Amino acid sequence: MTQRKIIHIDCDCFYAAIEMRDDPRLANRPLAVGGAAERRGVIATCNYEARAYGVRSAMSSRHALKLCPDLLIVRPRMEVYKAVSRDVQGIFRDYTEVIEPLSLDEAFLDVTATPHFAGSATRIAQDIRRRVWEALQITVSAGVAPNKFLAKIASDWRKPNGLFVIKPDEVDAFVAALPVNKLHGVGKVTADKLGRQGIRTCADLRDWDKRALLREFGSFGERLWNLARGLDERPVQVDSRRQSVSVENTYEQDLPNLSACLAQLPELYETLNQRRARLDSSYRADKPFVKLKFHDFTQTTLEQAGAGLDLESYRLLLGAAFARGDKPVRLIGIGVRLIDLRGRHEQLELFD
Repeated sequence: MTQRKIIHIDCDCFYAAIEMRDDPRLANRPLAVGGAAERRGVIATCNYEARAYGVRSAMSSRHALKLCPDLLIVRPRMEVYKAVSRDVQGIFRDYTEVIEPLSLDEAFLDVTATPHFAGSATRIAQDIRRRVWEALQITVSAGVAPNKFLAKIASDWRKPNGLFVIKPDEVDAFVAALPVNKLHGVGKVTADKLGRQGIRTCADLRDWDKRALLREFGSFGERLWNLARGLDERPVQVDSRRQSVSVENTYEQDLPNLSACLAQLPELYETLNQRRARLDSSYRADKPFVKLKFHDFTQTTLEQAGAGLDLESYRLLLGAAFARGDKPVRLIGIGVRLIDLRGRHEQLELFD
């Protein structure tokens, strides 16, 4: 079996980097891109000067300003960011068509079969980083490894503006020393649970057999067993088709009860229908869902197979979701899962 060569590219503090590029006066001072504090905004990203104060993405703008009173928060310019993202991905396509965008600012590339630089993934990553800087004046970090799991970890290893390579013969030793909280899918709760079992590194995790991990962690136990050995067979998915369409809003004042939430629903529902109308005919609407973020930043998402897509169905879903927290709400989102008819049609042709 051919050893895969995977690159993960991650633009460094992407939105903030573009703002500093376009207005050099913003450089070397704490900067964030996000919503205004007085409108209950949230930080989308920030530069490293702001991160030194503890400012992080997804943090409320109000809290960010408490941590860093000199923080400048600028409004997002999504069309500009999308245009730069298209330019970055255009550079990727000069090396491979096997690209899986994860967001505007990061992507996996499979360069296993590319002829460039005699097939050297490291030299391809170096050249991509050089070209992005020369063409767009933003920096990217890159990770090179035999699989997606390790490539993503590697791209974070020497951030910002870094390159880190994990060669196939280095995988075993590298992963053994890796803290378990670096594993894909291991959040704080799982890391704490592993810690209580004395598991802090992948070397510790390797002492557990697969059946014990399955008993303790369910189906995720098998994934843990594989990751602890540096194994990840997921391919780079070229076609990232839409899985849902949705709309959400963060409110300036917490919505105190269910009635206040329900009063916001018709406007959200109208916007959702407008977005659905813009989808092409290769999608079919499936399950409706509702997302709530409560005043304490806990959140819940509820969806229901077989439910209608009318306003009353969303009212019922919203009521059930609210009952899970029964406390003031800062954000409401509604949406619908989608069925990709194009993919289904291709499958039917395949088995005809």
